[in-house]
Amino acid sequence: MRRREFVGLVGGAAVWPLAARAQQRAMPVIGVLNSVSRDGYEFGLSAFAEGLRRQGYVEDRNVSIQYSWADGHFDLLPSMAAEFVRRRVAVIVTLQGTIAAQAARAATSTIPIVFALGSDPVAAGLVKSLNRPDGNLTGATGITVELGQKRLELVHDLVPKATKIGFLTNPGNRTYSDTMQEELQTAAAKLGKEIHAIPVAGDGDLDTAFQRLSQLRVGALLVSNDPYYWSRRGRIIGLAARHRIPTVYSRGEYARAGGLMSYGASSTFTMLVAGEYTGRILKGERLGDLPVVQPATLELVINLKAAKALDLDFSPFIAARATEIIE
Repeated sequence: MRRREFVGLVGGAAVWPLAARAQQRAMPVIGVLNSVSRDGYEFGLSAFAEGLRRQGYVEDRNVSIQYSWADGHFDLLPSMAAEFVRRRVAVIVTLQGTIAAQAARAATSTIPIVFALGSDPVAAGLVKSLNRPDGNLTGATGITVELGQKRLELVHDLVPKATKIGFLTNPGNRTYSDTMQEELQTAAAKLGKEIHAIPVAGDGDLDTAFQRLSQLRVGALLVSNDPYYWSRRGRIIGLAARHRIPTVYSRGEYARAGGLMSYGASSTFTMLVAGEYTGRILKGERLGDLPVVQPATLELVINLKAAKALDLDFSPFIAARATEIIE
């Protein structure tokens, strides 16, 4: 969402048609706060809708949903969250990114907040523990212990001679990026590798970042699970291919869109849980009785076409572990 579009949304709230207001009084309203843009995010919305449907809720039938999209402009999130509070929505749902959940948490301590994250909600200060979240937040996280280390091990198996590994990190999302970078540095030391963190926080940084990676002669690249990168995945995949850098991503959608390989939770896992939890809260369940959910399994997606373009062969170890192979 562009700034002027958001301003228009806020300004127009006072003149909503009476019929729309009446409809909102007749059914609960969910406010969905998202760090990225709607473009290319239909799979996430479909999973969220499926989770709601499993609890008996269908949009525009017995529940109303209001969406706010920051399009990577994280500075807009606090105002968007505050607008949902002003509208007195029944539940605030953050479907992408720690920063969106933190903005919602700062805006209200009473409205239930359901998050879908790729990071650790305890480290981010969102909940006290996964089993007993307390407060007014709960949801699902795609993070598991040593996930960054496992991606680095995949890199080591794919390109064992690579000693310099790049890592795209967003300085605007320090809670997640710093934790992941620390984990990677520890794992890299055990494998005799160097991690070179390259900050990318804006569109102009991407070309510069890949030029820097080429200058460093990195043998591979890891891309953090950041909403900004997700919303620009096509460009990142293209730059990685152009600079011939083997790259491991955090979500299967990257590999399905032409990236080399991904390892992490299913792209729809957290969104599906967020939908189910939202429905359960609307039914009256106590948020404190809903523990933060982690994935039971992870998916490894490999793209053979991307590997061929880089003159790489997946080892039997990687091929045997793959949950999906794209020809």
